[in-house]
Amino acid sequence: MQQFQRAIVVLTLGNKLRSQGSWTGETHLQKATYVMQELLRVPTGFEFVLYKHGPFSFDLRALLSSMEADSFIRWVPQHPYGPTMEAGGSAEQLLTQFPKKPIEYSRQIDFVARKLGPYRVTDLEKLATALYVTHERNGTAHERRTARERAARINELKPHISIAEAQRAVADLDELTIEAAPLILHD
Repeated sequence: MQQFQRAIVVLTLGNKLRSQGSWTGETHLQKATYVMQELLRVPTGFEFVLYKHGPFSFDLRALLSSMEADSFIRWVPQHPYGPTMEAGGSAEQLLTQFPKKPIEYSRQIDFVARKLGPYRVTDLEKLATALYVTHERNGTAHERRTARERAARINELKPHISIAEAQRAVADLDELTIEAAPLILHD
């Protein structure tokens, strides 16, 4: 996917998240994009690493900065909290330049926005980390870990997430995965 195509998908996701009541800060966009890419296999091509608050993409951060510079998005301060993303003055131009991308992935974008829009940042961290751990390779074995093993791994990676919270995140992810099954893109 080209840079502008990625930007239109991220912009559309951000707009949809806002319509679902999301704060739509950078963390929300990071986690929602991660779920869209890794669970639903929307080919945005961002590289994610496990970071302070769960999966994080420096590529996505760079794209968001570029989108801000091009006036596709703007960050609106919301004191005492962080900024929220809104469409910028040039957003409509971007939307008309690549109209097919949001349509191509509209079902996946809508699903992620509907499911994750109401989530708070701390809950997004737990869910996205559960997905990261679920997809994490255990040495050379590709066997699926049990829910208990995945919860323990989350707690190991993120000690501030209790075992009980990790178990809830794994259960939520497993439920989300079942709901998402018809929307998962295949090569």
